[in-house]
Amino acid sequence: MNQAAVLRNVMFEEIELCVRTTQSLLLQIKDTDWAFRPAENMRTLRELAIHLVSIPETDLYILKEEPLEKVQELENKYSQLHTATDMGVVFEEGYHALCEYMSSLSEEEFFNKKTKAFYMEDGHTQAQWLAEIQSHVFHHRGQFYNYLKQLQYDVTMADLYT
Repeated sequence: MNQAAVLRNVMFEEIELCVRTTQSLLLQIKDTDWAFRPAENMRTLRELAIHLVSIPETDLYILKEEPLEKVQELENKYSQLHTATDMGVVFEEGYHALCEYMSSLSEEEFFNKKTKAFYMEDGHTQAQWLAEIQSHVFHHRGQFYNYLKQLQYDVTMADLYT
C-alpha cells in the first residue's frame, strides 16, 4: 500500500468515527431542543447540526473548485433537512462521496495536486484538504457535544469515541 493510501485510510477511519458518533448524538435530540442557541451570536442546535453533517459534501464541492453558486445550492439542500435520521444519512453519504473522490487520486495527485476554493488566494493539496475536512468535522462535533452538555443531556466523552 502506498503512503497516500495509508494516510487516507487513517484519516477516513477518524472521519468515519465522527460520522458514527454524531449520528448517535443526533438521535438523542428532543424536538423541543433544536431551537437552542447558547448565545445570540451562535448557531441554533439545528443550524449547527446541519452545518456539521454538510461538511464532507460541501467541502468536497469547494475543494473541487465548484463556484460559490453551486456551493450555495448544496447548502440550501441541507437547510431543508428536518429529522435527525435524515441528517445522519446525508452525513454518511457525504463522507462516502469524499472517500470515493480521495481514493480515486493517485499518490502524486493526493500529495501534489492543488485546488483553490473560491474564497482563497492560494490552493491546498488534496492531502491538505482532507486534513482540513477532518479537523472541520471534529471541531463542530465538539461544539455539538458542548451544546448537549449545556442542555443537560447525559453525554460523556465515551459518546465521542465508541
